Amino acid sequence: MSRGNRSNTSLKLKNRKVLVVGLAKTGLSVARFLKKRGAHVTVTDLKNKDELGSYAEDVLAMGISLSLGAHETQHFMNSDLIVLSPGVPHTITPLDTARGAGIPVIGEIELASRHIEEPMVAVTGTNGKTTTTSLIGEMLKASGQKVFVGGNIGAPLIDYVETGMQADTIVAEISSFQLDTIEHFRPEVGLLLNITEDHLDRYDDFEHYVQSKGRLFENQESTDVAILNAQDKAVSRLEGHITSQRLYFNVPQTSHGAVVRDKEMVCNLPGKAPAVFSLAGFGLKGAHNVENAAAASLAALIAGGDESGIQAALDTYEGLHHRMELVKIIGGVHYYNDSKATNVDAVKRSLESFDANVILIMGGRDKGGSYTILEALIRERVKKLIAMGEAREKILKALRGLTRTEETGTLDEAVRLADQAARPGDIVLLSPGCSSFDQFTDYAERGEAFVKAVEALKIAN
Repeated sequence: MSRGNRSNTSLKLKNRKVLVVGLAKTGLSVARFLKKRGAHVTVTDLKNKDELGSYAEDVLAMGISLSLGAHETQHFMNSDLIVLSPGVPHTITPLDTARGAGIPVIGEIELASRHIEEPMVAVTGTNGKTTTTSLIGEMLKASGQKVFVGGNIGAPLIDYVETGMQADTIVAEISSFQLDTIEHFRPEVGLLLNITEDHLDRYDDFEHYVQSKGRLFENQESTDVAILNAQDKAVSRLEGHITSQRLYFNVPQTSHGAVVRDKEMVCNLPGKAPAVFSLAGFGLKGAHNVENAAAASLAALIAGGDESGIQAALDTYEGLHHRMELVKIIGGVHYYNDSKATNVDAVKRSLESFDANVILIMGGRDKGGSYTILEALIRERVKKLIAMGEAREKILKALRGLTRTEETGTLDEAVRLADQAARPGDIVLLSPGCSSFDQFTDYAERGEAFVKAVEALKIAN
């Protein structure tokens, strides 16, 4: 994979007035980066100092100005550059006002890419992007490469620039929110895994969400590669706008791409002999994870991974915390933490991994998607549905009558109700299909709360 040529898009930051919108982890990293490069930095956030905790303290310790509790238009209009954190919608009124005045607005991913020369593999999609990003990283590391894995997973991409690390390849998970604020961002390899309803609380409609995902490829050149899901109708709608080379996964047969048959995967790259991999030792459940493995293998091969390293990663990869993670087996009941399933399609994919006897815990803050795509799976495989949190009434309105149902306000109570209903051989599955923000700071905190609740059951039993 050839190195990128991004030096001509690097930003001059010294003595420029830069506003960082949104603090938290990414905003703090951006503010630190800008400060070190001589920019006059201000950070604005809707939360107050107590809510931001150590983030606010760290920013103030660097001598950076803070504007909290509101986004004051004057700060936006008094800036030479605005850098937006992914948690902040790019459509808020002060940003529109600033854009109208000709003030550039970019995101952290764009800022970082302006200062990166190393080749990049970027992964997006509604579901599976964290697993696929992590797996590509493991494949390349097992092939002897020095790899930075980050973006929307783990460390912000701007942290790579800060470390001074010289990686052979950067592997980055990229969300639609991050793609909303790109200008020159260009990955040499871009993966689009799937597109299903998600974040409709943030986008006007599904089509706007689809177009946001498609921006991953808008700056690619003819020598770059797009890896696409051949069976995803929304992905296929974007193909006419992709000018780079295309490879496909999730197909029965292809001359260029990845084919999976039973426990064998064959990857065909132009001008190279087929690479054959065994999936006999691949430990992740579900057909969707086989798709992720196929996409990851193609990307790793293009990025210079060798077949032995890719096979080693396929054989040893154990998956991620909070994604179809077996927590405990108590009295013959298997408890799975799938807190990272923050949209309805992710729940669908998880349910497809089990045949029957599932006690499903769903709920949280609704994101605007339809729950009706779960109807057949609920009827066939779920013996009881427990709806919790803010979205519980909407969930039950859509799915009541398909199986036994119960509702509750909290996750702890949902686990207790599941325990009461469970029998040996059953599966208790936390797969919320919603964001965590009604009760938790993120999906990880929700997942840890589930683990603690299950551990408490073990003690009680």
